[in-house]
Amino acid sequence: MTRLTAARHILVGAAFLATAIAATAHAQTTPPAGAPGPSPARQAVDARRAAFVLIGANFHPLGAILKGAAPADAAEVNKRATRLAFLAGLLDENFPDASNLGPPDSKAKAEIWSDRADFDKKLKSLQSDAAALVQVSADGKGSPDAIKAAIGAVGQDCKACHDKYREQ
Repeated sequence: MTRLTAARHILVGAAFLATAIAATAHAQTTPPAGAPGPSPARQAVDARRAAFVLIGANFHPLGAILKGAAPADAAEVNKRATRLAFLAGLLDENFPDASNLGPPDSKAKAEIWSDRADFDKKLKSLQSDAAALVQVSADGKGSPDAIKAAIGAVGQDCKACHDKYREQ
């Protein structure tokens, strides 16, 4: 057997093994046809968790600007602010009444639903301040102080909601 033939046999074997592993993994993670999926409440909790993870990942570098640990690069701020504004807009639909699952399934406090008007007001403030951050950082027109003030407003919105409506 030549080296080339041996190499082909190894590659074919490796491809077969990879296909078998992928098929096994797919069979273990794909529910059978007709099996019930996650409930609408679970879907809402999972969607808001994902949104909050992304919000945190995009706000973290902005927090560094506030602390003076990073420069206020308007293009970078605008990129992250645009993401924050988009993600904040998704939160409206991810707090239906049915998603009041409580710990350990959710860190959302029951007060979200019992004091919905205040919660909605805080959410609208976040959305408005995130949009303002997009505007102040657009085209590099905002001064570093204006950018920092807008970042601070978004941070305060997050804190206000977490302090009242999030389990620690």
